[in-house]
Amino acid sequence: MADTGRVMETVILAVVIAVVVLGALGGLVIGSRRKKPLPPAPPTTPDITAPPAEPHVGDEAEQPRDEPRRTIEEVDLPDKSAAAPVAVEEAPVVEVPAIEVPEPTAGRLVRLRTRLSRSQNALGKGLLTLLSREHLDEDTWEEIEDTLLTADVGVQPTQELVERLRERVKVLGTRTPQELRGLLREELLQLLVPEFDREVRTDSNLDTPGIVMVVGVNGTGKTTTTGKLARVLVADGKHVVLGAADTFRAAAADQLQTWGERVGARTVRGPEGGDPASIAFDAVKEGIEEGADVVLIDTAGRLHTKTGLMDELGKVKRVVEKHAPLDEVLLVLDATTGQNGLVQARVFAEVVNITGIVLTKLDGTAKGGIVIAVQRELGVPVKLIGLGEGADDLAPFEPEAFVDALVGE
Repeated sequence: MADTGRVMETVILAVVIAVVVLGALGGLVIGSRRKKPLPPAPPTTPDITAPPAEPHVGDEAEQPRDEPRRTIEEVDLPDKSAAAPVAVEEAPVVEVPAIEVPEPTAGRLVRLRTRLSRSQNALGKGLLTLLSREHLDEDTWEEIEDTLLTADVGVQPTQELVERLRERVKVLGTRTPQELRGLLREELLQLLVPEFDREVRTDSNLDTPGIVMVVGVNGTGKTTTTGKLARVLVADGKHVVLGAADTFRAAAADQLQTWGERVGARTVRGPEGGDPASIAFDAVKEGIEEGADVVLIDTAGRLHTKTGLMDELGKVKRVVEKHAPLDEVLLVLDATTGQNGLVQARVFAEVVNITGIVLTKLDGTAKGGIVIAVQRELGVPVKLIGLGEGADDLAPFEPEAFVDALVGE
């Protein structure tokens, strides 16, 4: 029994020692954990640069829920005047050309008469000098014929004029300078057919604009003439629409549009190389929609193939007349080309029904007789003449003023 008791004491003692040892070890571990430094306390002043912390689920708002809520009228809206200005990118300013006021027809005519007399009186002076000779023999009359032919009057008109002059000088007997001037003036005026109707028809008999088609060889000043004619019509109070149907020549539409912009006339155009008839059709259509007074159509003037020209101009005419008939077809001729201009006139007369002629560059030639020749060739009147490169250097043709410029007043 004594041995059993000792064994039990030994076991109990061992258990107690084990418990003490384990307790000591646990205290050491806990003590070592408590000695680690704690994280620094948050700063007393808030960091305004740091973003605000997002609220967690269940966090209460700063304002208690049981406080009374404000109505929409009590909420202060942000002050618009205090808002920072927002930079708005400005659109580029497009400069619109200033609208010009064309010179009235009356004032233009006075200036053109003076210019015409300076450029054309060589013919009249030459004839008066020959007619003033003491003896008008056959050689003198031949010189008179040569002078007229050189001025591009034409063979048949020249022969008629010389025959009448010979007869009247023979009957008169006396030939003072004043008598000769009056005689020559009468005969030249008769060759110009003063009874021709030279008014450019721009008034339609229908409820549509007047339609004017301008034709001619490129290089005669056709597009420029169309632009100048627009100025004449605007000066007379007309609302004009331009049709840029010359799609063959590069920049023709740009040139016509520039002329139109200067007087406030809109230009209807299409792509380069496009269908001229389609553009002419659109120009008339838009002119009708706008209530325009006149539609001017500039056409291509290439003569490299007669067949192509006939087809194109014929198509333009047919398409335009789906809206309304043409009121005027003006043929533009360069006065300096002389007899070559007559060849061009014949070709165009075969293609379309020419109703009037525009002679350009008449100030640059002493061959004013082309006026007589082209009228005789086509049987239609010269209605407008150009006497310079100025914007207002286009005016109605006046036979009496033209003859006075030839023989002097």
